[in-house]
Amino acid sequence: MRIATYNVEWFNSLFDDAGTLIGGTSWSSRRDVTKEQQTQALGRVFKALDADAIMVIEAPDTSRQRDGARALEGFAAQFDLRARTALMGFANDTQQEITLLFDPDIFTVRHDPQAAADAPRFDQSFEIDLDIDATPDMVSFSKPPLEVAVQAKGFAFRMIGVHAKSKAPHGARTPQEVMRLSIANRRKQLAQCIWLRKRVEQHLGANEPLIVLGDFNDGPGLDEYEKLFGRSSVEIVLGTGKDALFDPHARMALTQKIGAFPTSSRFFLKHENRYLQALLDYIMVSAPVRALSPRWRIWHPFEDAGCFHMPELRDALLTASDHFPVTLDLTV
Repeated sequence: MRIATYNVEWFNSLFDDAGTLIGGTSWSSRRDVTKEQQTQALGRVFKALDADAIMVIEAPDTSRQRDGARALEGFAAQFDLRARTALMGFANDTQQEITLLFDPDIFTVRHDPQAAADAPRFDQSFEIDLDIDATPDMVSFSKPPLEVAVQAKGFAFRMIGVHAKSKAPHGARTPQEVMRLSIANRRKQLAQCIWLRKRVEQHLGANEPLIVLGDFNDGPGLDEYEKLFGRSSVEIVLGTGKDALFDPHARMALTQKIGAFPTSSRFFLKHENRYLQALLDYIMVSAPVRALSPRWRIWHPFEDAGCFHMPELRDALLTASDHFPVTLDLTV
C-alpha cells in the first residue's frame, strides 16, 4: 500500500470554472512555466507515484462556481491514474483545498470530522490563551484539516490531511511590522498544532491507527522565532514518549544541530538569485502503523537517486511544483 502527500503549487489555476484543464501556452501561477507544461509535468509525477491514495495539498478550489473534486477526478481520468476518486472535507476561502485522491478499488473512505470538549471540529474555533494575558483567544483554521476514516482490505485506519498556516508576514512594511506579524502568525500556527495534537491524542486513546500528513510550513530549526517559543509546530504534533508519532525525516532534523537532512521543497529567492530548500512536508504515523514495516521516500529530484537518474521524472518534479511528493509504503 502506498500513501502520498503532495503540495501542488496553485493547482487551481490549471482548471477553468467547469473543472476542465486549460492547457495551452498561457502562464501558470508558477514562475516561467506554462499551464500545459505544469499539467503534463504533474501527470508524469502522479503517474510515477502510482499511489493508492494522495493527500493533495493546495488542491483545486471548491466554491459556488467551482468543484475541486470534479476537477481532480478529471485530471486523474486524463492521465489514467488508479487514484481517481476525490474526497473533500470542509471547503475554505483560499482557493487551496485539502483533498484526498484515492483508488476506490483499494479503499473505502469517508470524511469523518470529530469533536471533543477540548478540541472542537476543525471547521470551528479553538479557545486558547495565545499571549499569556489570562484572556482566551479564538483560533481557527484558514484551511481546516481533512479527517478521513479509511477501510482497506483487513485494515482500518485514520488519516488527517494538514496544511498549516504560513508564517510569512504578508503586508508588513517595516522591520517592526515584520517581527510583530511573524510572532503573531507563529502563535496562531502553534495554537492550531496544539489543537491538532489534541485530536491526535483522541485517536491514540481509542487505539486507532493514525497517519497525519501534509505541509506544515514549519520544521525544526526553520527560523529564529522557534527559539522564542521553544518548539516547532512539527514537534508539537509529533508529541513525546509512548504516544509520540514518528516521521524519520523529522527525527533526523530534530536530532542534529549541524549537518545535512532531507528536504521536501525548493523555492527561488528572487532578491538573492538562488534557491532555498526546506523540510516542510511530513507523513507522521502512530505505533500500529509503524509496525507495518513502513518505508518513507521524499521524491526530491536532486536528493533521491531514483528520481535524479530518470531525467524526465526529475524535470517533471521541478516543473510541477515547489514541493516534492512524500510517500509511505506499508505492508498490509
